[in-house]
Amino acid sequence: MKRLAALPFALLLIAPPAISLAHAEVLSLKWDNDLLAGEDGHYTNGLEFAWGFIADEQHWTQRFSRAIPLWSGDASAVSYRFGQQMYTPEKIDVRALQPDDRPYAGYLYAGLSLYKRHQSGAVRVAESLGFDVGIVGPAAGAKPIQRGVHEVTGSDRPEGWGNQLGNEPILSLTYQRAWWLHHGLGDGLAFEYGPNLGFAVGNLYDYLSLGLGVRIGNRLDGLFATPGNAPYSSFEPLFTTGPGLGWYLFAGANGRFMAHNLLLDGNTFESSHSVDRRSWVNDLTLGGALTFDSWNLALTLTNRSREFEGQDGDDTLGNLTLSTWLR
Repeated sequence: MKRLAALPFALLLIAPPAISLAHAEVLSLKWDNDLLAGEDGHYTNGLEFAWGFIADEQHWTQRFSRAIPLWSGDASAVSYRFGQQMYTPEKIDVRALQPDDRPYAGYLYAGLSLYKRHQSGAVRVAESLGFDVGIVGPAAGAKPIQRGVHEVTGSDRPEGWGNQLGNEPILSLTYQRAWWLHHGLGDGLAFEYGPNLGFAVGNLYDYLSLGLGVRIGNRLDGLFATPGNAPYSSFEPLFTTGPGLGWYLFAGANGRFMAHNLLLDGNTFESSHSVDRRSWVNDLTLGGALTFDSWNLALTLTNRSREFEGQDGDDTLGNLTLSTWLR
């Protein structure tokens, strides 16, 4: 039986960072799940909450932003994020270790993202810088949450969590930069395309990425990002409201050189289940978004090439992102 999404309800018990409502702008909920694309297994579920806002010059995040080498300057927007991710092999009804499939792993994290937008001639430039702290292992709470949801929904019981990766604290830094060449098509429509690049360093991931994206729709000037699946850590949650219906379609192709992936390579300081990671991973994405009044809803589908040796075919992932203005 296809198992239903294991929503990490325990995250609701975590106190959000202390932020002033004077700075709060947009609340976002992003749900990653393979069943959104008709698949089951591997990166099987993720849930992320984000509070995005525009900070004034004296906010601590702006002082921090100006102090970062190679970034320098105020952030256009800021978000606090926290979430949980779950990873399993394809066969979850097997109790024994499955050495040829990916390890069971839960990841619980909190993060800060800074975003910057500026115009360079005819090109719009968008940057994001993310800092995450968290934990991989039983302390992430993936086992009881997934089992509890599967019991309530009558889905297959996940039997192999006894083989999950051990507890390990996580520190991660990610950076993404995209260039968008904008063309007006008349009647409010526009078309954008351009390359992007990024990297991650830390004990969760080390990678370099390069890609190309295209978007078409209206209000593109006020829709600043397209949600993606992990390992990409964040997207800018802010958007511009307006009368009537806003929409856009997007597609992209991204490649990553993965120098390290703890979720496949296993724990850093102790023996654990691991598989032979592939160095090159490719993503093809397709999606769309609708904006109405103070709400934005986006759907993204991703086809991901094999991440480890012996993997039985590509993975297909999906995510839904719902955002709303808080005032």
